[in-house]
Amino acid sequence: MLLRQRGCVIRVDIQLLPIHWVYLVFIGFILAILIKRRDTTMICVVGIFALGLLATETLSGSVSGIFNSFIYATKELMGTIMIISIVVAMSRVLIRTGINETMVAPLTRFLRTPAMAFWGIGIIMMVTSWFFWPSPGVALIGAVLLPVAVRVGLPALGAAMAMNLFGHGIALSGDYIIQGAPKLTADAAGLPVSSVMEASIPLVIVMGLVTTITAFWMMRRDMKKGTWRDGLIGSNAGDSSALVGADEQVKVNLAPKLKKLLAILIPLLFALDVVAMFVLHLQGGDATALVGGTAVFILIAVTLLAHRNQGLEQTTSYLIEGFVFGFKVFGPVIPIAAFFYLGDSAFTELYGKILPDGSHGIVNDLGVALAGHVPLNGAVGAVTLTVVGAITGLDGSGFSGISLAGSIAQLFATAIGSGAAVLTALGQVAAIWVGGGTLIPWALIPAAAICGVSPFELARRNLKPVLIGLAVTTVVAMFLV
Repeated sequence: MLLRQRGCVIRVDIQLLPIHWVYLVFIGFILAILIKRRDTTMICVVGIFALGLLATETLSGSVSGIFNSFIYATKELMGTIMIISIVVAMSRVLIRTGINETMVAPLTRFLRTPAMAFWGIGIIMMVTSWFFWPSPGVALIGAVLLPVAVRVGLPALGAAMAMNLFGHGIALSGDYIIQGAPKLTADAAGLPVSSVMEASIPLVIVMGLVTTITAFWMMRRDMKKGTWRDGLIGSNAGDSSALVGADEQVKVNLAPKLKKLLAILIPLLFALDVVAMFVLHLQGGDATALVGGTAVFILIAVTLLAHRNQGLEQTTSYLIEGFVFGFKVFGPVIPIAAFFYLGDSAFTELYGKILPDGSHGIVNDLGVALAGHVPLNGAVGAVTLTVVGAITGLDGSGFSGISLAGSIAQLFATAIGSGAAVLTALGQVAAIWVGGGTLIPWALIPAAAICGVSPFELARRNLKPVLIGLAVTTVVAMFLV
């Protein structure tokens, strides 16, 4: 059988090489170790070495591949590292001057309990992400609302879950405003974008409700039992801010009137960023860059006002602290990201043309092979699209495999005789929820880093709610096909 993806015709019965099977085995190892709350860095390095050995058939090539894959992963993640480091640097000067306390004081009227903070942050994040995608939204919302949430008793990890599930999950999987995701899947399936968006509405609603309610219930249950682990980085669980350690809570004197003025101007500047994003149609990396530049400007201005003659040196000091924090968070993630990037375009870039003709990467090949070995009916088709979408999301992109999901949905719908739009939307939802930033540690780093929590702990907390949500959504899709 043939299917169309990204304008090319590829075979469903694509040949799998030993490289594919080795990659799949290591994925199993990594997931099992993550579930057991153990570190996966060594396994990922061994996996990269094994893939390099199969690709180059030389010891030197496979050893060099480890380093080169780290470089590739760092380049891919550099934009996220920069925005997180800069926002953290800005947050530290705001915390030490007390501006953050003044800035968030009015919000405490609306976010008075942990439950209100969880759902309030989540809904604000969802709406923001519809217009600008989640990454810039995390930086904006986290810097402003995280101190409020922590103050009213919501754990930093709970705030990260809310931003993550509502932003990278609900908003990105539907993508109803920017329409990047539905356009990719609709084009691959040969359907109008409007039909895929319409079919995705009930699936996005079911997935969102089941996942967020389950996550909130599990959080409250574990907090009552005393088994909740916040997974904070660089701070203790009782600290007022996850971004600053207890030994760094050094206050800088600032005139009360000036403090109030800055507490008004800083949110206003970020609000102007939002307006600029909307007016200038800035999205993704462009929107993130605008937020990052604004944060640098705020950092410099506040530091000069607070430290006066020492402002030049302190500006550099705050930037160093931000970068130390950013690379401390990303350090354990880079080897894991390097392994999973090899499942997509990184493999060809590092090792050349090794994969079979018609291949679009190891991960996509595994998804195509799965689709080619299952019986074609509505129920099995729905399960298969969920699994294929989840597999293609393992590279941490979320978007790299949704074209494949659309192509396979079109193939299945032709054989079944109906359900093309529903199956396409289901594959899109599964791929983005898994790879867009709720389960893959490096994809959810923006929310984890802004909240100062471990991305691995955040991934573990999201795992059960997301899997339950995918299962329920798949069952709903079976009745809609």
